Amino acid sequence: MTGELTETLPAPPAAAVGARVDEHTGAAVFVVASRQERPNLPAVTCPFCPGGLEAPEPYDVRWFPNRWPAMPNARCEVVLYTPEHDATFASLGAGGARKVVDLWAERSAALGARDDIDYVLVFENRGPDVGATITHPHGQIYAFDFVPDVPARELARRAAPPEPGERLVATAPGWRAFVPDAPAYPYALLLWPDEDVPDLPSLDSAGRDGLAELLVDVLGRLDRLFDAQTPYMLWIHQRPFDGRVWPGARLHVEIVSPWRAAGVLRYVAAGELGSGVFFNPVAPEDAARSLRDA
Repeated sequence: MTGELTETLPAPPAAAVGARVDEHTGAAVFVVASRQERPNLPAVTCPFCPGGLEAPEPYDVRWFPNRWPAMPNARCEVVLYTPEHDATFASLGAGGARKVVDLWAERSAALGARDDIDYVLVFENRGPDVGATITHPHGQIYAFDFVPDVPARELARRAAPPEPGERLVATAPGWRAFVPDAPAYPYALLLWPDEDVPDLPSLDSAGRDGLAELLVDVLGRLDRLFDAQTPYMLWIHQRPFDGRVWPGARLHVEIVSPWRAAGVLRYVAAGELGSGVFFNPVAPEDAARSLRDA
């Protein structure tokens, strides 16, 4: 079954708009020299606060095209979670988080409806340790004209829904959060729906409420675990929007932190990058226990 699906996966994106394909590894790489010119920090005021450069009017949640896109043709967007500059995702509460989930779904549907879009990746980088230079709560959306390698490999595996056992951290109606069995990062979480939901637009109102509640819960736990605004990377994998049948597609959220202890980075170095094999210094069961207790 897996082999059959793998054979039908799209070829490497040799014709992807703006992408190069590494001849040695087959990896797609966007060379975006123009992003070297983007400012690292706002000069005076936050551009994401109401009245700022990117948010001239009052808002609850907001999206806009990225002024410094990583890909051409209006395929990169910024999503503002709240007008409150010093908020965190956890402080939004379930109601505020639900507005973010709705906007993620809306933009996924809108971008996915384009003929030139095959995959929509919703993601967030929080904190300077993962390269975020603006502290105002926000995320991004990249819309690819091919199915990127990582979600493509997941789709090819068509793995059964995980059974977390003692790695379970938290639940919300229709959802559960747990530490993966073999995470590359010491503190990692998978947010998984109880039902077969392929993508954000397909998530019904109750499912969106559950996802919002669980995101607030687990992101709050990360901050309490280290008694700090913990840096993290969050991304959402969903069904491709290329019009093909993807029977194994299942919506899920992945969250990882680069910290292995408070303020201590877990570096991914040559032995791991050179081999593709990762060595985790924290047992997943211990990470889950710490997050449950947070």
